Amino acid sequence: MSMVFRFRMLSDENDRFVRDYEVMYDMTLLRFHEFLLEALEYEPCMASFFTADDRWEKGREFTLMEMGEGGADGPEAMERVTLGQILHRRRDRLIYLFDLFGDRAYYLELTGAYEADPEAHYPREIFAIAEVPDQYDPSKTIADDESEGSIFDDAMGEFGSFEGDDSYDDEY
Repeated sequence: MSMVFRFRMLSDENDRFVRDYEVMYDMTLLRFHEFLLEALEYEPCMASFFTADDRWEKGREFTLMEMGEGGADGPEAMERVTLGQILHRRRDRLIYLFDLFGDRAYYLELTGAYEADPEAHYPREIFAIAEVPDQYDPSKTIADDESEGSIFDDAMGEFGSFEGDDSYDDEY
């Protein structure tokens, strides 16, 4: 039986924005990109995926177009990589950079892996809150009621301030 990955998507432009998606684990990053464009109602655009660590810092890059050899020292093409090849456990993360020049992105976290429902059609959106940020103009993003707090801040908040030992030497 096939496996389904469930992702939660957040935006730093609209703190109330949340989307949950279910996609097949063997979906290529290119197809995932196309699905996200469709789900967000965005026009085709250049984009990249990045793996991300628990602090949302970028790791490996996967590009829409072939950028050379790929591998450990360069970006790899989205069409050659499946989600299952780069995500292995719950809470693995991806950054979906949809505006390369404006450095605008969505943050995706793997929230679960499940056996596919034979009655369901994948990929699919299973949960949505708030308006999608405008593809081209971040100032057009509709801000929802700020008094309810921020889902994005809740998810990212633990990384906002580092309360470590200040006595360490910054030089290696």
